[in-house]
Amino acid sequence: MKVRFLFLSSLFVLFFLTTTLHAKKFTYEQIHEMPRSIEKDYYIWRFLSQTTTTAAEAKEVIYQASRLNTKLRTAYTTRTGSTLNIELPKLKVRGDENKNWRRRSKAHKSFNHGLALMQQRKPRQASVYFRDAHENYVKQYDKDKSLFWRYLSTKDDNYIKELRESCHVNIYTLMAADTINARYPKTITNSIWKSSIWGFDIEDPIDWAKVKHKMYSGVDLDDLADDHKSQETIGVYTYLKAKACNYTESYFPMPYRDAMKEMTPERQALIYAIARQESRFVPASVSRSFALGMMQFMPFLVKHVAKEKGEKIDLDDMFNPYKAIEYADYHLDYLTKYLYHPLFIAYGYNAGIGFTRRHITKKQNFRRGPYEPYMSMEKMKNHEAREYGKKVLANYVIYLNKLGVSTRIFPLLKVLASPSETDKFRK
Repeated sequence: MKVRFLFLSSLFVLFFLTTTLHAKKFTYEQIHEMPRSIEKDYYIWRFLSQTTTTAAEAKEVIYQASRLNTKLRTAYTTRTGSTLNIELPKLKVRGDENKNWRRRSKAHKSFNHGLALMQQRKPRQASVYFRDAHENYVKQYDKDKSLFWRYLSTKDDNYIKELRESCHVNIYTLMAADTINARYPKTITNSIWKSSIWGFDIEDPIDWAKVKHKMYSGVDLDDLADDHKSQETIGVYTYLKAKACNYTESYFPMPYRDAMKEMTPERQALIYAIARQESRFVPASVSRSFALGMMQFMPFLVKHVAKEKGEKIDLDDMFNPYKAIEYADYHLDYLTKYLYHPLFIAYGYNAGIGFTRRHITKKQNFRRGPYEPYMSMEKMKNHEAREYGKKVLANYVIYLNKLGVSTRIFPLLKVLASPSETDKFRK
């Protein structure tokens, strides 16, 4: 059964890549010259999926991948007729990273234990575990999360004051501001006069891979950011600036305004919120699972939307930010037929509408009750979708305000318990 599934999956990959209009073709020499990176892995996958690639070339090129995912393994098996049984060089984990991982793991356990005690109506005991989580978390976002729950478990306003001092813009610092009717944290939206820079193609994943190689080579990140300071490359610029300051400043760029002039402010804010979380507005982004472009479309979804629109395009077209926005807008039209709230739409965009429907229709989720809707947001088992939804919602509030629509986060959270205003699935 497993062999049959892999065979059918392989046929699907080949069918998809050979039915796109003017699909690009790649040679072994082109792939070989690319620096080892996730972006190169994507092109190795495309090379393996070509009918013109020989089994010998496939066996040679696979060793140039940085990581092996299901798509690479399936394409390799299709091209060579054999199962892939190789070990790529493992990335070395530095001592401080390993230490941080251990601290984060300990913090997660404490935080989840605190949530369980809150569900048992034992807030005083829960606050001890939220304190432990706060002490062990490394990232500011996680520290802010545990601080907010310390406030919920104790109602001690000092935790709100501490949250107000955070340099991070997230759902917890926004809720802290709403708790005391304060202004939201400062954000940066750059206005750049230079239209573009020479020698960098925003639609070329390999150019972006080379920037990332420089980023991790020890160069001055502010200088590297200034080398990419232009309207066209604002995503790369703000990505590097945020990394240079260790995310102590919050950049919220608003590029490609001309692509969204016909959209409502709510749709514009949603696209900006998703793009910021998906790619930080880097048009040539490629994920480990080969989600593509600024809006991080998976290849199967590119095919689906293209078919719905009556188009046949190459996957690399997703690196054009205007095409990415067009396809995201089309996909959001579908999602918003069933999901009306930005949090639920974010869940659907990240994990699929089926997953979202199953989660929100569980009788214990997003209903009126103690510590809701916070508990429903924190107890989602899909870690990626859980954090993704919270971050997109915070982005959405910030962008909607930047677009001239005065918005606070508490009303958006309160309405989550009203199915008729948030989705089509619940009664």
